[in-house]
Amino acid sequence: MMGTPVLQIDGLAVRYPGRGFRKPPTTVIEEVSFEVGRAETVALVGESGSGKTTIGRAVLGLTPVSGGRVLLDGRDITRLTGRARRLLAPDLQAIFQNPYGSLNPALPVGRTLAEPLLAGSSRPPGEVRQDIAELLRRVGLPEDAADRYPAQFSGGQRQRIAIARAVARKPKLIICDEPTSALDVTTQAAALSLLSELQSTLGCAYLFITHDLAVVKEFADRTLVLQNGRIVEEGDSVDVCDRPRHEYTRRLVAAAPVPDPDLQRQRREQRSLQLSSGS
Repeated sequence: MMGTPVLQIDGLAVRYPGRGFRKPPTTVIEEVSFEVGRAETVALVGESGSGKTTIGRAVLGLTPVSGGRVLLDGRDITRLTGRARRLLAPDLQAIFQNPYGSLNPALPVGRTLAEPLLAGSSRPPGEVRQDIAELLRRVGLPEDAADRYPAQFSGGQRQRIAIARAVARKPKLIICDEPTSALDVTTQAAALSLLSELQSTLGCAYLFITHDLAVVKEFADRTLVLQNGRIVEEGDSVDVCDRPRHEYTRRLVAAAPVPDPDLQRQRREQRSLQLSSGS
């Protein structure tokens, strides 16, 4: 990893106040530290409730941080709010799980894509229209998609629109929070291929949050495994998926679905035997 990492997480902690009289706070993230290099993809994996989405929200400023620091391109952004947080938009963007929920259904796609392009600028309309057409072309959609509304597109197409919006200002880092989990296998593969192509073209880094180890192995450079708000394993994605060291990671790998139905059935039977024997 050369130069200053685009993202540095140093001793991050997130704790929510306890509910009720004298209830202790709930720790969601505890002493998490890692880095994301430029044009690198780092995956955060773990079961539901492991804390992976909370880390992404902390980077985006959507969740209060209780301790530690978040640095973007060497700048401490841990507790930025208001206008200072909005000024990060050119460098920091996000793609969420539900593309329909993240797009304004009342706005045509062109208006949605124009918003980041016009933010803080007075560019001529013709130039903005050209940029919108180029964004749509880049994500594999026709130019006339700019005049249509989100409800007129499939789930995969809506996610392409969300990706186009995220890359509109050529950010340094994109938080990808389960961006393919709502898509079928074919559409998922196409979306991942698009993200890889855009990364090669634009040089952006991805913090890729997912529970899908099959996706991680093919898509991410490095993988961090979270359990109960702590990193229990990290390393090259192929090594983590094929040669897991931690027992929790081995359980995740064993539980991951595989395309071969006979192998999947054998794995289910093996897990059932292990559970019945208490091992």
